[in-house]
Formats: sequence, structure tokens, C-alpha cells
Amino acid sequence: MKAVITVIGKDMVGILGKVSMTCAEANANVVEVTQSLMDEYFAMIMLVDIDQLNCSLEEMRKKISEAVPSMNVHVMHEDIFNSMHRI
Repeated sequence: MKAVITVIGKDMVGILGKVSMTCAEANANVVEVTQSLMDEYFAMIMLVDIDQLNCSLEEMRKKISEAVPSMNVHVMHEDIFNSMHRI
């Protein structure tokens, strides 16, 4: 199974590194990342494999939020993501 992580906020050094490290600590494998910088705002969408996750998705979200406290972080299971975006 996979999860979609979004991180949005003012740009700063180390966002990708901090989020990736937190995912690694939760044993979530980063599958794909896309990121954009618009003026001083940073936006990232990350797809992670959560088959071997060693905590809940909510715990992982909290840990990511703590790693980048000034950013807006969302973590969504792929089943919910797919259901919300079905036409």
C-alpha cells in the first residue's frame, strides 16, 4: 500500500531532507517526489510505500509535522486519495 504526503509552506533549507529522514525512520520507502518553488513558497507531493510502516499514518504525520513545524503537512492513505479523486 502507498500513502500520499503533501508539504506546503514558506521555503527553507532542508525540507526534503527532514521529511525523507522522518519517512525512513518510520520505515516508509519514498517511491516518488515532485516539488515546486513558487516565489518563496514550497510545495511537495511525495508518494511513499507503507507496507513495512512501523507506526500509524497519524504518528508518521505528527513526526513529519514536528520535523518541519512551519509547514502544512497532510498524509493520506492511497485508498482515501483514490476515492476522493474518482470521477
